[in-house]
Amino acid sequence: MSAFDFDLFVIGGGSGGVRAARMAAQRGARVALAETLGTDGLGGTCVNVGCIPKKLYSYAAHYADAFHESLGFGWEFGALDPSGKPALPTLNWATLKANRAQEIGRLNGVYSNLLRGAGVTVFDGFARVQGEHGVGLATINADGSPGHQNFTAKNILIATGGTPHVPHFVGREHVITSNDIFDLEPFPKRLLVVGGGYIACEFASIFNGLGSHVTQLYRGEQVLRGFDDEIRHFVAAEMLKSGVDLRLNAGVVDIHRTADGLRVELEGGGEVLADAVLYATGRVPNVAGLGLETVGLAQGAQGEIVVDAHYRTNVPSIYAVGDVTNRMQLTPVALGEAMVVVDQVLGPVAGKPAREMSYEFVPTAVFTHPNIGTVGYTEAAARETFGQITVFRSEFKALRHTLSGSSERTLMKLVVDSASDRVVGLHMVGAEAGEIVQGFAVAMKAGATKAVFDSTIGIHPTAAEEFVTMREPVKN
Repeated sequence: MSAFDFDLFVIGGGSGGVRAARMAAQRGARVALAETLGTDGLGGTCVNVGCIPKKLYSYAAHYADAFHESLGFGWEFGALDPSGKPALPTLNWATLKANRAQEIGRLNGVYSNLLRGAGVTVFDGFARVQGEHGVGLATINADGSPGHQNFTAKNILIATGGTPHVPHFVGREHVITSNDIFDLEPFPKRLLVVGGGYIACEFASIFNGLGSHVTQLYRGEQVLRGFDDEIRHFVAAEMLKSGVDLRLNAGVVDIHRTADGLRVELEGGGEVLADAVLYATGRVPNVAGLGLETVGLAQGAQGEIVVDAHYRTNVPSIYAVGDVTNRMQLTPVALGEAMVVVDQVLGPVAGKPAREMSYEFVPTAVFTHPNIGTVGYTEAAARETFGQITVFRSEFKALRHTLSGSSERTLMKLVVDSASDRVVGLHMVGAEAGEIVQGFAVAMKAGATKAVFDSTIGIHPTAAEEFVTMREPVKN
């Protein structure tokens, strides 16, 4: 009999934690997972207040454009509005929120069934580290009184994710974060978004599409720092064109509630009146109250847990994966990291090598309107890494918009290492960019060259075929 209660105790029920717990249990390990189910619920940020609800709202916002665009394809909506144009459908915000909540509840149940079906012991409570092999669990008893349990585990995995960060300033108590925005009541006719990362840009696009008057402030020179520069400028221009009041080199001094709404004083003078102010100014590792100091767990400047290539901390029995390590904040990355930990804890599957995680050529999408899809090196990073590169670029109006009346344009870009002819960067702004780029990411992981792209027959007529028909490089 083992001296420990569990072989693996997972703290955190997000994507990485659930994956590690389920896969370890399926291999016969005794596994426990603790998540405070009254907060986010199983599935973590992605399922509850991140990727899934965000994309559902993005779909909702796109319908507004589709209604308008359908007029160019001959659709009519009957009665005319006062301006003489066909009256279009209106958004029922309460219905959207209720349907989203129902779907998230269904997904929470799916995660619960997967865990319990694999044999994982699931605890509803807040867990904290109490030693190299100890976990304390704070719970609520049936009568509402606080309870506490102690467990031991051969290995502990911390997968508590990240949490929104709001800086300190006068009026901070009036703002909301991405955790709150899905259930705003009432629907904000005027929304101020502060920040320039992908979360800020996504919600600015989404609520602009849903019907809010959206103002977005960013202190930097251009939004989406870290993405390809040309992509950044292109999508910012498209957002402005669609109606987002994007203001760069702009910041907030203070916020006060008035009879007319929230009055936001801006740096350099001026003000904005808003019904809601969304702060999307970054996320920090969710480590508060975890007891990491009790075992001397090494942490970085933002509190992130420091791990090695196999996600082991400086305490050999404790691992960490996902956003709590502040490496690459993407759900599929956390899933890949979790599988590495399972092999480290239990050994590799018979006949197979232990899994490793690579952060090169990780594809991602940004659900702005239009979408961004990207994989590999930006043009600037490729020049620094490979020296001589060749860039191919194509900008055009998608076939759909030749009749829709929309002025939206699409941008596609390939970055090629000149010495090897390998495609090392692929970037797109346009409809369904994420769906398109996912397939090309496979080719790039396999080392596809520009010659391979050129020899591939395109599917016509599609936007995606442009990636295999670009022949003329951009002149430096």
